[in-house]
Amino acid sequence: MNKLNRDQMAQRVARDIPEGAYVNLGIGLPTLVANHLPADREVLLHTENGLLGMGPAPEKGQEDWDLINAGKQPVTALPGAAYFHHADSFGMMRGGHLDVCVLGAFQVSVKGDLANWHTGAPDAIPAVGGAMDLAIGAKDVFVMMDLLTKTGSSKLVETCSYPVTGVGCVSRVYTDLAVFDIEKDGVYASDLVDGLSFDELQRLCGVPLRQA
Repeated sequence: MNKLNRDQMAQRVARDIPEGAYVNLGIGLPTLVANHLPADREVLLHTENGLLGMGPAPEKGQEDWDLINAGKQPVTALPGAAYFHHADSFGMMRGGHLDVCVLGAFQVSVKGDLANWHTGAPDAIPAVGGAMDLAIGAKDVFVMMDLLTKTGSSKLVETCSYPVTGVGCVSRVYTDLAVFDIEKDGVYASDLVDGLSFDELQRLCGVPLRQA
């Protein structure tokens, strides 16, 4: 079984972002999507700290530390990019002006509930940021995550055991083993990695799946 690496996961997400879309990339793994968008496709990347028209990560040594994303990583700005106040940025998010947001997650339920800000552990630092605004405000919510935890438990679950960020908001989940579409009549699995059967994927997830 050949698991996808982080860049391969980002490439897979980038493939599904349509021409002309306004997209927010969440902190962590989703930021890699910016490096894999096709050059011939116009996609406007939004950062919640006030930039529309973000480009890929700069070359090493070419960073401008006055130009960062919400995760404090250096970014580039494409021609025509716009800068604006943090409050205006959240107005875009809450007002339904984003077509897609891509977020990381600790868990996603079969109903599309998202848990991505707190594990509930006593020593964990809660970090909701703008995730709840993005989860409810974007027209489509894509999640990127490894399918399994370090202990082998599935992050795709029947019911989230961690505090929920948004209810019924996730439309698609991209993992290192397969892609899952969350529909009203169930979860549909597709794009299984080489060497992984549907029956084995079903066993790993432990929740009902349908074949796309």
